[in-house]
Amino acid sequence: MLVVAALGGNALLRRGEPMTAEVQRANAARAALALAGLVRAGHDLVVTHGNGPQVGLLALQGAAFRPEAPDPLDMLGAGTEGMIGYLIEQELENALGHDRPVAALLTQVVVDPADPAFARPTKPVGPVYAEAEARALAAQRGWTIAPDGASWRRVVPSPRPQEIPDLRVIRLLLAQGVVVICAGGGGIPVVRRADGSLTGVEAVIDKDHASALLARDLRADALLMLTDVDGVQEGFGTPSARRIPRLSADQAKQMALPAGSMGPKVVAARDFVLGGGGLAGIGRMEDAVALLSGSSGTVISK
Repeated sequence: MLVVAALGGNALLRRGEPMTAEVQRANAARAALALAGLVRAGHDLVVTHGNGPQVGLLALQGAAFRPEAPDPLDMLGAGTEGMIGYLIEQELENALGHDRPVAALLTQVVVDPADPAFARPTKPVGPVYAEAEARALAAQRGWTIAPDGASWRRVVPSPRPQEIPDLRVIRLLLAQGVVVICAGGGGIPVVRRADGSLTGVEAVIDKDHASALLARDLRADALLMLTDVDGVQEGFGTPSARRIPRLSADQAKQMALPAGSMGPKVVAARDFVLGGGGLAGIGRMEDAVALLSGSSGTVISK
């Protein structure tokens, strides 16, 4: 089977952890063990990952160093995709005993410049703040901010992905037996000019939607969204919360889920299966192999 595995932001940084190289490497090693299990089970593998905390931190560093000309979000996205891709590539090679080639690919993803998301920023990036600090930073730096649980974060435009121009390269690597790490952070957001050339744009693409598009275009057999909860839960955050083992696409459409966490994953899973894909699963990273058999997590199907 060809499996696209999308690592949640917890793959490299769990909430409350310091954003240090040591912490991110340790979490990358933990993720690599789960991913190696999929490869050892005989599956071809494409890995995607989030980058919200990292791209926000790079933006802060750039603004502190050169406040008059901060780096645009597409360049920051490319930087984090390279950094995170390196960590996952190295740790996955180690977990596989260097028996299988692994490559991280900087991946451009085309978005529509007329997407209404550019007028309504919603994608959280960077660290969390207390409300007063977030409001002060927003006034100082021209940010848009929004609540994130009990804290506040900067939010940026998150247009829907339309096309992955690097798909041909990904297919060439898969044909040679390479485990491919790509579309990190949702990919590098670009738009097409009138002459067909590409240029970067100020946005961060949702990783789950980009992963669903990638899985569909690759005709993957499965899309796994690996996170830190055991699946889609009814009554999430309450004492009576329970995992929902299976959902139809219609049932998934009726669910009211948080836009900043489980919501995009369920929508992406539904889009994948309705677009002709196979199995879509949402669950814990360490249960990746069990997700494929439906014995763990939540499986969404037609």
